Amino acid sequence: MNNTMKAAVLYEQNKPLVIEEILLPSLEFGQVLVKLAASGVCHKQIEDVTGKQGPDPWLPHLLGHEGSGIVESIGDGVTLVSPGDHVILSWLTGPGINAAPPKYFLNEKRINAGPITTFNDYAIISENKITKITKEISLLEAALIGCVIPTGVGAAINESKVEIGSTVAVFGVGGVGLNIIQGAALVSPSKIIAIDILDNKLSAAKDFGATDLINAKKEDPVYKIKDLTDGKGVDFVFESAGLKVTMEQAYESASNSGVINLVGNPAQNEKVEIDALYLHYGKKLIGGLGGNS
Repeated sequence: MNNTMKAAVLYEQNKPLVIEEILLPSLEFGQVLVKLAASGVCHKQIEDVTGKQGPDPWLPHLLGHEGSGIVESIGDGVTLVSPGDHVILSWLTGPGINAAPPKYFLNEKRINAGPITTFNDYAIISENKITKITKEISLLEAALIGCVIPTGVGAAINESKVEIGSTVAVFGVGGVGLNIIQGAALVSPSKIIAIDILDNKLSAAKDFGATDLINAKKEDPVYKIKDLTDGKGVDFVFESAGLKVTMEQAYESASNSGVINLVGNPAQNEKVEIDALYLHYGKKLIGGLGGNS
């Protein structure tokens, strides 16, 4: 067993992370020691660093909530994985023990960590944040299943329940937005409209299943969506940029019976303005969380 790990520590918001060598404590009940192979960088982690959701009461702390790796050792009570298993690490809760967070220290100073961190080369993870996978799956790609894929695909299939033959619009086609498109495409809607301000992201959206592309820097997305849907608006709209303007545009782009899913994270205390009258006509406004996965 390795006795230390290298980890990226957030000491202060809007400051660079610091790479530290941290002592690994002994495993407690329900904990698993994993050697990390890959980690995603969720936009939520960037927001933690920049303080988009406000002051951080847990500083200093570790980061990362989607990754993959190989089990090194297991604590008492763990039954779902064994040493040598390949695993996905995710903030999404699965079966298994809900173990206490690990207690990391650096020069007698507590370095906080939740039940999962992935910006480290080793990590102690709660059993219910780990899923065993076959060794044939690439660990690099498996890391994406920890957050971005279930959040996006689940938003389309589990939360909004996109229907066959329906029309769909996705505002913001980064990692989550692309997977919303991928999830929607699995259901075979008649139209999937991708909206972004970067042409390279729109090109990727087409590869994932988008049928129509709108560059919001070049044309009004609400007007264009209405034009593409004979003035009706779309049946299902997703916002994954986390911006006030795109949230409002998403609401305006939905039909009178459309479902608007706000998947992106807004800034703390940010207010969104909508014409609430249309909620009485049948519009539905919901928020996404991990694709209900």
